[in-house]
Amino acid sequence: MRHPFWRLFVFVLVAVWPLFWLYQAWSFALGPDPGKVLVERLGLGALILLLITLSMTPLQKLSGWPGWMAVRRQLGLWCFAYGVLHLAAYAVFILGLDWSQLGVELRKRPYIIVGAIALLGLLLLALTSNRYSQRRLGKSWKKLHCLVYLILPLVLLHMLWIVRADLQEWTVYAVIGAALLVLRIPALMRRIPRVSGAAQKVQQK
Repeated sequence: MRHPFWRLFVFVLVAVWPLFWLYQAWSFALGPDPGKVLVERLGLGALILLLITLSMTPLQKLSGWPGWMAVRRQLGLWCFAYGVLHLAAYAVFILGLDWSQLGVELRKRPYIIVGAIALLGLLLLALTSNRYSQRRLGKSWKKLHCLVYLILPLVLLHMLWIVRADLQEWTVYAVIGAALLVLRIPALMRRIPRVSGAAQKVQQK
């Protein structure tokens, strides 16, 4: 396994936040409605992890360091895990596990459906992120994983529908997401310079 300490560092760094938030909720440090805060933080964490996952390829192209790609799959799986925790926190703290209220919630808050579609897409990507699926699906594997470019707009729409009036933070994530999607255009991706390659040219001169 390449870059084991880097992989472990990323694992610990991402795993510790839900535990820390849970501790804050237990110690009454999240205000009068800790369940709602947990739902929001886990959802935002999933979006941030999705953006970080999409940034791994441009970072690898820019730096030439393979460590970015070594943690891309792990970050993608963590993104899905945060999404599942976000849904679980919603079911426990907002619904109170009262599934009879789900229909009412869906009518009042249709953004839940958008988030659920995005989570189903992440589930599909998580289930097929292993090498067996890559071999099994062949060339179709890359086409399938292009779903991430549809999932990101759905997650941003889900968040936009929730924040509504307070658009400042959402705009930051939307601009970053748009930039990452634009960078995935093949013509632009090929034009991203490699720092390592540029350094070699300077040394040759």
